[in-house]
Amino acid sequence: MKKLNFTELKATCDPSIFDFKTTEELKPFEEGIIGQRRAVKAMNFGLKIKQKGYHIFMAGITGTGKTTYAKTLIKNEARKYPVPDDWCYIYNFDNPEIPKALNLPAGIGIKLKEDMEKLIDELRTDIPKTFESEEYEKQRNQIMDKYQEQSNMLIMEFEEELKKEGFLLQRTGKGIFTIPLKDGRPLSQEDFEQMTEEEKNNFKEKSKQIQIQMEEIMRKIRRLEVQAREEIEQLEERVCLSIVKPIIDHLKDDYQNYPRILKYLNDVQEDIIKNLEKFKAEEEIENPLLLTVKTRQDESFFTRYKVNLLVNNKETKGAPVVIETNPTYYNLFGKIEGESEFGTVVTDFTMIKGGAVHRANGGYLILQAKDVLSNPFAWEALKRTLANQEIRVENIGEQFRTIPTTTLKPEPIPLNIKVILIGNPLIYQLLYDFDEDFKKLFKIKAHFDVEMDKTEENLKKFACFISFQCEKEGLRHFTAEAVARVVEYSSRLAENQKKLTTRFNEIVEILYEASAWAEIDNSKYVEESHVEEAIKEKIYRSNLMEEKIQEMIENGHILIDTEGEEVGQINGLSVYQTGEYSFGRPSRITARTFLGEKGVINIEREAKMSGKIHDKAVLILSGYLGGKYAKDKPLTLSASLAFEQSYGGIEGDSASCAELIALLSAISGIPVRQDFAITGSMNQKGKVQPIGGVNQKIEGFYKVCKAKGLTGTQGVVIPVQNIENLMLDKEIIEAVKDGKFHIYSVKDIDEAIEIMMKKPAEEVHKEVNKKLKELAKKAEKFTSRAGQTETE
Repeated sequence: MKKLNFTELKATCDPSIFDFKTTEELKPFEEGIIGQRRAVKAMNFGLKIKQKGYHIFMAGITGTGKTTYAKTLIKNEARKYPVPDDWCYIYNFDNPEIPKALNLPAGIGIKLKEDMEKLIDELRTDIPKTFESEEYEKQRNQIMDKYQEQSNMLIMEFEEELKKEGFLLQRTGKGIFTIPLKDGRPLSQEDFEQMTEEEKNNFKEKSKQIQIQMEEIMRKIRRLEVQAREEIEQLEERVCLSIVKPIIDHLKDDYQNYPRILKYLNDVQEDIIKNLEKFKAEEEIENPLLLTVKTRQDESFFTRYKVNLLVNNKETKGAPVVIETNPTYYNLFGKIEGESEFGTVVTDFTMIKGGAVHRANGGYLILQAKDVLSNPFAWEALKRTLANQEIRVENIGEQFRTIPTTTLKPEPIPLNIKVILIGNPLIYQLLYDFDEDFKKLFKIKAHFDVEMDKTEENLKKFACFISFQCEKEGLRHFTAEAVARVVEYSSRLAENQKKLTTRFNEIVEILYEASAWAEIDNSKYVEESHVEEAIKEKIYRSNLMEEKIQEMIENGHILIDTEGEEVGQINGLSVYQTGEYSFGRPSRITARTFLGEKGVINIEREAKMSGKIHDKAVLILSGYLGGKYAKDKPLTLSASLAFEQSYGGIEGDSASCAELIALLSAISGIPVRQDFAITGSMNQKGKVQPIGGVNQKIEGFYKVCKAKGLTGTQGVVIPVQNIENLMLDKEIIEAVKDGKFHIYSVKDIDEAIEIMMKKPAEEVHKEVNKKLKELAKKAEKFTSRAGQTETE
């Protein structure tokens, strides 16, 4: 055992190790991260390797600077790489349901989009104007007149032949008819009846021949009309081409190095000529409803010539870095929007919207794992996208529709991306254990530690980090003494004299608050006292429960003795967590022993108020008792253990030593001192093991002792391994220095027994052994007597 000197209770930071008076003199630590060598090495490697499946998972608890570091590192890395292409969707003239994906060098996409809008606007003005011009009308009329003249000649010639045959050709709005004549006038029914049978037959035969001739004439006229129509269409095509071709040829000159655009422009030219009627001026429609319908139909048609610019990298410098803070399915992978039109939902390729994956294509996408996993469909879609290395824009409903419907199916876009997922180690482990795809896709784990070594280099970086925060957030700069106090606070958070915490969010909070106290104090710089005040006030805002429990102990509602000795009773130590604040308090542990064979009964377990670790610890006690005292006799013992006045759950094994000593006291009758508390886990062989929350536990018992009156004999026993975890409050250190409070460290249970029971361990063991033998004899005698009674 060892009685600790006050110098061992805290690792102080000497301000003289810093070569500055205030952080104003330092160059701010802007790049990288402090004390995360393993994670930094993994990140650097992960960003360099380009093979499929080497995406990165940054694992670490909240506040270790993962996200900030990821942003800084990846943005710096991204500058080294070229800007990726723009991506557009264009109309597919062959299959409109499958819009074509078109990639263009950065900045060309927006130019093509604007050029196409200008092109269509220009053509919608020029084409109607040209077709309303006198020159066009003249050429069109010449064609029409030519064929009309030929039609008229055919009819006139036919008319002359009819006259010779005694027929008249009559034209009406319903068509052309032949009328038989007699004596220069139309043949009446009476005239027809007066004809001889032969004359009637001749007349009928002649009429039949004339009808055949007329049908032939009409066929010729229709052929002429078709020829006229074809010639007019050729004229229109030539005229249209004379307007469209120069404009598109001019565009082709701008895009001559982009074969896919040239192909697209050729398709556009062909489609415009094919749909010339849509460009020509229409007659005015007076009905407002019909006019609205017609206007919407026209506008809907002309959208085919638009360019849907999905990703515009014109302003991007280097590879894109996208941080998606709300990674829903649609925010990640885009969607196909629709609009209501006369009671139905319609869509087209211009309503395809890109997502974060589109914007990050060719670069980096940073996501919070928890957010992705909590959004329906997002995680599965992300894995599928990374595995297939292509982005598909598909609405969620289409994946689960039982009846197929006609909808857009845009061409997939090839994917080249590095995804960085950020989450805690538990999420990583769960995904690795239960998601087969995860381990194939996220092969790089960048694990962030919660602490770093307190080296000279890290201390300098720590000071520069404080300087950086002061500059970034407009805080008052810190003196060297204030920095030293923040370093001590960092070690307290790390619970290690040789470490500093890497939970920088908690450090930054203290910097903010200390600066605020300096401002309240009208101090130019943040002094040590301001840091102290910030820490004290931060605790005060959160420690109401601690004060209430302390008050209950002081007024005797919670029973804790800090003087005297008791058999089967000991002060254990536990830690409570309320939000971000944790505090320690003593707990009375009692043990009762009696004749029986049930062994150690954990009352908390029987009441279903203990956790698995605590249950295991009690079973370890049974193992120790059996191994120590039952090698030559049966352990005929029943014992009960209880945390008195415990109304919540009990978990952990840090009370193992206290429970064993209470048991040994109850068995042997040797009292346990009440002016000491003990914390420590133990194994079956009696070796003491380290525990957590040692600072809070010591401080909790000290406060109770102080409230009830320090006697100079009070103290705490801790495992020897926890010495390096001590970062105690200044008041306790002073009390130890003045001999008012004592802290002992122990390696095994025997050392703890000697302190807590004020007797040599061997003497205690001897007495315990003696009592157990007596119990064994009583049990044997009782069993023997019971057997005789049963025989009788």
